[in-house]
Amino acid sequence: MDITFATKFLGALFAIMNPFIILPLFLAVTSNKTVAEQRSQAVAILIYTTAMCIVISLAGSHIIRFFGVSLDSFRVAGGLVLSGIALSMLNGQPITSHERATQEKNVGGLAARAEVEDNPAFYPLTFPMIVGPGTIATLIIYGAQARHSAQYLGFGIVLVAVLASVFAVLYFAASIGKLLSTKMRVIMARVMGMILAAIAVEMTFAGTKALLPGLAH
Repeated sequence: MDITFATKFLGALFAIMNPFIILPLFLAVTSNKTVAEQRSQAVAILIYTTAMCIVISLAGSHIIRFFGVSLDSFRVAGGLVLSGIALSMLNGQPITSHERATQEKNVGGLAARAEVEDNPAFYPLTFPMIVGPGTIATLIIYGAQARHSAQYLGFGIVLVAVLASVFAVLYFAASIGKLLSTKMRVIMARVMGMILAAIAVEMTFAGTKALLPGLAH
């Protein structure tokens, strides 16, 4: 297995799909459900997320080529998308009561809309909360970068590990939610945001350098 490739992919994918950041929304959307029903939702989310990740990983690079977009151009765009997500994570949670009330109102509205949906496990929990623009960009870019069996193996192991972590946290959401304080979630979000920002900068620079070779000299 290519350790360097796998480590970079793990850092990017886990930062984007961090289950501890998704946890509050999951608990809000499933607040009217029993623990057994929440776990059933977690299983459904795992199935949907796995299916989407596999399709994106296998077909993503072919799709962007179909539209005449080079991998390097997509790498730059993906880096910019990840940068925006990283900056949002680094901003942390709202600190004023007005901002907090506004955020709670927005989350409550999203939860209310989810209750109307026949299957909230897919929307909004799987898409766009877990498999959103950042996840899609990360899967396509690293999937296209994999060139040999060691990298394919690393890609698969990382994807399975991240999906397993998401499933485990959501499956035991009721218990973890009681143990994980808001402050701890904020700290984790900021640490993941810093890691993601560094990966986004490297991704954008690599794409720009390939598109404009003169910058490398």
